[in-house]
Amino acid sequence: MDHKLIRLIVLLILFQVSVIQAQVKKAELVKGEFIESGINSEEKHHYSIDLKKDQFAFFKLMQNGIDLKVTTYSPLGEKLEEFDSPNYRNGYEMFSISSNQEGRFLIEVESIGEKDHAGQYTLFVQSIKPKAVTQEDQVDELFTAWDTNDTPGAAVAIVKDGSVLYKKGYGIANLEYDIPITPSTVFHIASVSKQFTVFSVLLLEKQGKLSLDDDIRKYIPEVPDFGKTITLRHLASHTSGLRDQWNLLTMAGWRMDDVITKEHILKLVSRQKELNFDPGDEFAYCNTGFTLLAEVVSRVSDMSFAEFTKANIFEPLGMKNSLFYDDHEKIVKNRAYSYKSDSDQYKKSVLNYANVGATSLFTTVEDLRLWAMNFTDIKVGDASIITKMNTPAVLNNGESFGGALGQFVGDYKGLKEIQHGGADAGYRSYLTRFPEESFAVAVLSNSNGFNTSRIAHKVTDIYLKGKIKIEETPEEVKEENEPEVVAIDQSILEKYTGDFELEPGFILTISSEDSQLMVQATGQPKALLQPVSMAEFTVEGVEAKIEFIPNEENNIDLLKLHQGGQIMEAPRVKKFDKASVDLSDFAGEFYSEELATTYFFRLGNDGLVARHNRLSDFKLIPVKKDMFKSDVWFFGQVEFIRDENDVIKGCKVSNGRVRNLFFEKRE
Repeated sequence: MDHKLIRLIVLLILFQVSVIQAQVKKAELVKGEFIESGINSEEKHHYSIDLKKDQFAFFKLMQNGIDLKVTTYSPLGEKLEEFDSPNYRNGYEMFSISSNQEGRFLIEVESIGEKDHAGQYTLFVQSIKPKAVTQEDQVDELFTAWDTNDTPGAAVAIVKDGSVLYKKGYGIANLEYDIPITPSTVFHIASVSKQFTVFSVLLLEKQGKLSLDDDIRKYIPEVPDFGKTITLRHLASHTSGLRDQWNLLTMAGWRMDDVITKEHILKLVSRQKELNFDPGDEFAYCNTGFTLLAEVVSRVSDMSFAEFTKANIFEPLGMKNSLFYDDHEKIVKNRAYSYKSDSDQYKKSVLNYANVGATSLFTTVEDLRLWAMNFTDIKVGDASIITKMNTPAVLNNGESFGGALGQFVGDYKGLKEIQHGGADAGYRSYLTRFPEESFAVAVLSNSNGFNTSRIAHKVTDIYLKGKIKIEETPEEVKEENEPEVVAIDQSILEKYTGDFELEPGFILTISSEDSQLMVQATGQPKALLQPVSMAEFTVEGVEAKIEFIPNEENNIDLLKLHQGGQIMEAPRVKKFDKASVDLSDFAGEFYSEELATTYFFRLGNDGLVARHNRLSDFKLIPVKKDMFKSDVWFFGQVEFIRDENDVIKGCKVSNGRVRNLFFEKRE
């Protein structure tokens, strides 16, 4: 389950109190001039720039120690676009304005980090030029930020009706040797690899060598017998209940730039004793299943997975620059290297994977367009395979969840879309197909700050402009001199605050800071709940709703989370005095047989601290009796277990893709 929040439905009458975030009117921006400023989490900075009709202005904002978001507005105060890169507190926020009218445009800069945090930024206008007219020039405009000689970049390929409409590379593939990116540059495409793994399994099923409904243990008996049948179909649709390999490895002290082989993962899987849930009951994204599927292909075909895909997919389709990378020392010509942003420079983001199936396909946008075309003009496989891949999977309760086999099926502006994205180290990838329009876009990048899905959809907007449906939403208007007003009575806010347990150990913490509601789920960062009406609060970027349920005394003892078509209840956790906890009860050595690793819980000046030989120390914070949370994602919550004599005998650790992994306390 992906526990994220966006809307808060309040069932009590609210009273109005104004909450004003400080808004600072700064300067008028001029091309070539740099503006440096400090900013804190309570401020919003406003800048203006005069543009003529049909101009394109490109800006760079360098973050230094603070995570910022940029929002642009038209001369009429209409909200144009929001920009927020994955660079967190350091690195560039690059944004643009495409003018449809002459006038003064507004730029708003605000912190989206935690409370009471401050930092610096530098803002400047890099270029102002006439707006692109042709479709190709409009695509180039989208990649302006990356069309340089000194940064990593991206490549794009656009396919319609079996023909390549456009392909191009932007930026640098190797910063040490100044090698430019071209459409033939080879990228690691991370999780976009998964659809090739599923296709391989379906090819073998067509040959009668296996069935999607076979038990995984028929082919890989090392997978433990959990008392429930896990089928290949479960693995291919993220419904197996298996714990995720990357989460497990991180808990075991591995770094993601370690050499991680197939053998490492199979041994890890073989030691597992529990599932997250019964197979088919839920959807939970799981890389482990696709590593196992690739191994099934290898054992059934008596070939390595890399050899099988080369002989049965890549060579027949003419994908000459594609390979599954199962040897971290292998040399790959024309390979783009992986980078991450660090303040005003880029650093290597090293990737040493030697495992395949869930990831590790090396390919180009030119080769991916051949793959995309095979879904409409079939040269490898047949229509039955394509149909199986594109059909949404179904849970045991008969509900679908948008996941198909190795890809996701949904709707984009009224058009049926089948897509998948990927992210490993500094590599970012996205392949989207619109089967009813015989249209596809592939975008690959070697920078961790690149948003491939956003760019791919903007490319789609350009080429399918006449087909997409524009959602009619109320215009959002920003008055430059008028402050935002949020109407919530503080006494009502306090009724909502507290901890609510969505499932054992998974806590939603509702807090009030500066007369605004905040929410934090176990193992996830804190997020602002912004009221948009007397009864609704939004958090940007996620789709969910919380409903507070009053009891007979008009107190809040329960909330309901509405997300992904499900309604989940979370009762309030009874008030807990953290100071009353004797932390010495929980100190000791804790060993996990499933991970073959040990943590040492020790008392320190900051309370209970967890130590591991390969990890930085982190704190364990009590949230209720025998239940702790931590300040690192992979130890989201820790539940201590007592024996019949009330003595701690171990603990169960959970995070987003691992539930209840047991650690035994050793004497």
